Amino acid sequence: MVDAQSGHEKTITGILPALAGANVIYGLGMLEMGITFDLAQLVIDNEIAEMIKYTVNGIPVNDETLAVDVISEMGIGKDYLSHETTYQNMATQSRAELMDRRMREDWEADGSTDIYKRAHDKMKDILETYEPPQLSESVLTDIREIVTEAEKEQGVG
Repeated sequence: MVDAQSGHEKTITGILPALAGANVIYGLGMLEMGITFDLAQLVIDNEIAEMIKYTVNGIPVNDETLAVDVISEMGIGKDYLSHETTYQNMATQSRAELMDRRMREDWEADGSTDIYKRAHDKMKDILETYEPPQLSESVLTDIREIVTEAEKEQGVG
């Protein structure tokens, strides 16, 4: 079942190996130890994987992110949240699409959907509208040559 427990398990079993250096997150879309596969769970897991990837990349520490110039400009005890650089840097933070972080009133006014419903809607949209990128003619020619050669080797005509 897609619920808080599955979300927690997906996060913890993804983040710990990633922090240890693994570059593969296993089990996306899977439930019941892989017996069940759910496309909406896959969409949720994709967002979790994006957050994990963002986390393991670390926090950039440099003159811009430390905002030393802004601190000097504004002084101690000022309202840094309203400074333009705060807004600019917020855009570089993890941006969840399915995790709804709005205030309750806004969430209720927008239909009170849970994460599974939002993921299910996104999954349906992907299935209905996704257009795969077109392969170049040279790649298509290479693939055709590989298939033709394999067919010859196997006696398929």
